[in-house]
Order: sequence, then C-alpha cells, then structure tokens
Amino acid sequence: MTGIDFTVFKGSSTGNIVQSTTHKESIKPDEVLLKVTHAGLCGTDQHRKTSDIVLGHEGVGVVQQAGSQVTTFAVGDRAGWGYFHNSCGHCDECLSANDAYCPERAMYGENNTDQGAFASHAVWKAAFLFHIPDAVSSSDAAPLMCAGSAVFNAMYLHNIRPTDRVGIVGIGGLGHLAIQFAAKMGCEVVVFSGTENKKEEAKSLGATEFYVTKGVSRLEVSVPVKHLLVTTSHFPDWNLFFPVLAPNATIYPLTVAGGDLSVPFRPLLLGGVSIQGTIVASRGVHNKMLRFAAVHGIKPIIQEFPLTVEGIEEAMARLDRGEIRYRAVLVAHK
Repeated sequence: MTGIDFTVFKGSSTGNIVQSTTHKESIKPDEVLLKVTHAGLCGTDQHRKTSDIVLGHEGVGVVQQAGSQVTTFAVGDRAGWGYFHNSCGHCDECLSANDAYCPERAMYGENNTDQGAFASHAVWKAAFLFHIPDAVSSSDAAPLMCAGSAVFNAMYLHNIRPTDRVGIVGIGGLGHLAIQFAAKMGCEVVVFSGTENKKEEAKSLGATEFYVTKGVSRLEVSVPVKHLLVTTSHFPDWNLFFPVLAPNATIYPLTVAGGDLSVPFRPLLLGGVSIQGTIVASRGVHNKMLRFAAVHGIKPIIQEFPLTVEGIEEAMARLDRGEIRYRAVLVAHK
C-alpha cells in the first residue's frame, strides 16, 4: 500500500488514550507534512478524551515535505497550528479577515478528526500553518497555538487599549498568559484569584493589583475595571464581579464550561455592560500574537511530558487534579 502512515493518539469511550495509525494517500499540492515535535495539552482535549478522535490542537513540528503549490514553507521550517484548520475563503467573514468565524470553518473536534497534535506526524493546509519566530522555543510555542491565541484575540480584536484597566479572573493556563499579554500592552492588570497563593507569581508576570475572591462578600478595588477576562474552569460568582466593573465595561467569558451563562440582569442593564463571545484568533491576528510574544518575551509556564500513551495519560490526570502549572507540553522522542 502506498501513501503515508503515522502514529496518532486517540480518545476512547472509556477515556483511556489509544495509540492508532492514520493513513493519508498523498500530500495534496497545497498541503504540508510535518513531524510533530511538541504538543500542548488544553482543557478542550480533556473534554474530547471520551470521543473516538485524534486528540491535540496545540501542535508544533518540522516540515518534512511540502506540496507542489506551497511557497510559504520549506523542508526544515518549524510550523505550528491550532484549533482552526480551514475556511471557505470567500464569505464575508473570510474576506474581512475574520476567517475563524467562517460558517464553513473547520475546527478541532469536528473536522479532520483522523489527525491532531497528539501524533508522530500531521498533514495540514500550508495556509493554516504558522511560522514559529526564532525567539520562541517549540515548547513555548505549543501553548500559544490555542491558549495564547485565545487571550490575545480577546484583547486585540476588541480594542483593549494601553490606558485600560483589565481584570483577569484566574491564574491558570489562560490566565497566566493573559496577565503577560495585557501587561506588555501597557494596561493596568488587575488579577482576581481564589487565594493568596499565587499573588507573588501574578505580580512577577505583570499584575499591578491582586485581590482574593474566596470567602469575601464584596471586592474592594481601587478603581473599577473596563474589561474582565474570565479564564477559570468554572464561571465565577457574577454578583461579586459586577460591582467592580466600570460603566460600559465588557466581560469576556473565555471559560469552556457547560450549561447556560446566567448573569444578574439589572446591573448588566444599568451599567451598560457587554458580554463578548470570543474564540481563538483568525490567522492574521494569530501571526501578530506570535510576533508580539517574540518581541516581548512572553512565555507560558510549562511542564513537559513524553508524547506517548503514558505521558498523555499522566499529563491529563495531573491537569484533572489541578496540578499543572500552567500548561502541559508533550514532547516527542528525538
């Protein structure tokens, strides 16, 4: 049999990781074959681990083969990819540089389920791959493919300005990157966390103020915040946070949580508060995110594990127990 066979790691109905093989007949003219070197572990992968799909969407690898029409990548280049794999290229959103919102977009977990970042290799359209800046290591680049993209997109796309006070709820996989991006953009960064445990770490990442939320009935902040990025794994007590919002503030619920979003209606109405949905960045903004991270030295705090069945399961178990600070990165054997 001709073609390309490579190892992949899939979810299963039991939640166990299963090693399997994916076959591709050939590399299409607009595609690239990559050898995966690093893969970030995201909470979304946890949600998908009971599905019969190849897991992982924070991938970094090295180009091994490029299709005949590919001019943007050459063999040996480092490249990364994230949650977003394809779009139609001709709808209003695509033509307005908002291709992540294309009605025909291809996204992780719904399309291309026979391959992912948890694999030995992958085949992707070159147009949906990203060059990794020299200043960013492959281990650091992997979490930026989704976590970095998501938090930067909320700030960039919705015009968060250097003069704004930005509130960040939670110091985890998303939150610790959001603090860095907002600080390097010149914002006042107001961090809210359950306990004092991460105060000094938050300050070292760029927080200007820090407030504990657990066990308090009211938050006393020096000045209200104009933007509130919610990065925790569960929605917070909204009654605690609406009083610290400035008039016409915006809330960005970046949490991937089940159920409905329920917020106090009267404070929303009287305060002119907006709730802004946001996902990972479209390609143009994603490239800007990588350049910004390279220039300003923004790096995720990571823990590395082997890119094997055992390594994936250990990383997922530790993530489930809340023991990862703050992104797990799976590293392929050299």
